[in-house]
Amino acid sequence: MTTIDTRRDVDFLSDGTRCAAWFFPASETSPFRTDSGVPVVVMAHGFCGTKDSGLEPYARALADAGLAVFAFDYRHFGLSEGQPRQRVSMSGQVADYHAAIDAAATQPGVDGGRVVLWGLSQSGGHVLIVAAERARRGDDDVAAVISMVPMVSGVAAGAHHYPQVGAASMLRSTGVGIASALGAKLGRDPVMMPVVGRPGERAALTSGGYLEDYQRIAGPSWRNEVDASIGLELGNYRADKHAADVAAPVLMQIADFDRGAPPYAAAKAGFAARAEVRHYPCDHFGIFAEVDDSWFDAAVTHQIGFLERHLG
Repeated sequence: MTTIDTRRDVDFLSDGTRCAAWFFPASETSPFRTDSGVPVVVMAHGFCGTKDSGLEPYARALADAGLAVFAFDYRHFGLSEGQPRQRVSMSGQVADYHAAIDAAATQPGVDGGRVVLWGLSQSGGHVLIVAAERARRGDDDVAAVISMVPMVSGVAAGAHHYPQVGAASMLRSTGVGIASALGAKLGRDPVMMPVVGRPGERAALTSGGYLEDYQRIAGPSWRNEVDASIGLELGNYRADKHAADVAAPVLMQIADFDRGAPPYAAAKAGFAARAEVRHYPCDHFGIFAEVDDSWFDAAVTHQIGFLERHLG
């Protein structure tokens, strides 16, 4: 199957900030099409990622399978606006997802009552939060949730990383994060640190091979830096506490050898969400086409099958 046309650039507002998105129309012969249109997959990247960094292969595969796709950049990242640059706000990113859902529903040919929330890594946690929030307020537009290699608990992630980086490194990162947060209150520029580096370097992610993997998926708008205050945001992040309130069917895709996001925390959240769970014998970045197309092929095949069962 082929899509009607190529992707389109789209803008939308989230709390008054212009965010950039891509819209991929569904294939003409979509098996998901009804008189109301086709479902729309709303997707964003994980930790400090941008839509041009590994998301397009998933978006095009889902569009070819008959779903519209709306992929966006969070405020402060990629081609979206927002100052200061490269600052992660968990609550802000969740709000961006809500705004993206509303914007995706207005795209041509889309059935706004059948939204598929799609996330990976950090956004794999965000989609659980967004789905639960919309369910609690009585919205019934989220028809399915796909959560890939999700980071669902900052506490669990810290415990998971401790054997890899050690106490001294974690204390240094915490100190730099506190300094950046305090400086922001005084009007100073944020303290920046690399998103990913080699083992032993000062960076947010330092597992062996992660720098090379991120460079394989990195698009032109991605920058290898982040406001160091991210450590304080992560410590309070608990997407897993929202999992039980998700009303829509959930597909949880777990990398069994994930050094970035703890697999056991994802499995517990999947159980709470009554999810269909799939396991892949790879590390965190193994599900990207640019890193290992065999696990990418398996993951996207499982996604399409899951959506056919629930939305076809």
